[in-house]
Amino acid sequence: MPTRYEAILRADREATPAAGTDGRTPLRLAAAQPLCVPLDVAANARAHADAVRAASARVVVFPELSLTGYELDAPVVPTDDPRLAPLVRACAETGALALAGAPVAGDHIGVLAVTGDGVTVAYRKMCLGEAEARRFRPGDTPGVLTVDGWRLGLAVCKDTGVAAHAQRTAALGVDVYAAGVLESACDTAVVDQRAHRIAVTHRVWVAMASFAGSTGGGYTEAAGRSGVWTPQGEVCARAGTAPGELVRVSID
Repeated sequence: MPTRYEAILRADREATPAAGTDGRTPLRLAAAQPLCVPLDVAANARAHADAVRAASARVVVFPELSLTGYELDAPVVPTDDPRLAPLVRACAETGALALAGAPVAGDHIGVLAVTGDGVTVAYRKMCLGEAEARRFRPGDTPGVLTVDGWRLGLAVCKDTGVAAHAQRTAALGVDVYAAGVLESACDTAVVDQRAHRIAVTHRVWVAMASFAGSTGGGYTEAAGRSGVWTPQGEVCARAGTAPGELVRVSID
């Protein structure tokens, strides 16, 4: 049995990566599914920080609403929230970019980009579920971040099931489609199907951080099984179903 935050390293290359033929250094990418305490941003930020340190990755992707849980009445998490300080410190120590999920200003389901320099809103979920739309507003712009020459397109859960979202995001010239998702254990196949379709259609790496454990909205048993898919649609790393697992790969 893996210990808490022990990586599943089926595809990880632990040697220091060499630059590729295009001059870019291979990107060390992780998808994490930390234990989440409902509405406890401070506790969840500490769990995110633990995952960032364990991952030793340049980019760590977290599930949808990972900092609050899938609690649709959760207050907005401001970018200057002092409860995020442990996560900022962990990113400073490791040189990581953490992509964490939270309600953000404007009543959006957002992706927070956390580095050692602080926190910004990197993306606002564009495709909302019916219950979500009663509280949140959809974003209107795809989100892309550039990290060490790699372009990461961002997505949250239902976005991944809408072909137009992947098309608009891929059209911006992305190398990786990074998504935080939440599905029930009985719908584990949904994550695989969407990731495979996006990878092979747009020839991009896909990283999906999938919520594990239980959370609001009726998700008494979330799917977990976060993973990374190659541009050929093959699974190259996969976590199990328990909270506290992560996967890490170096992509080139």
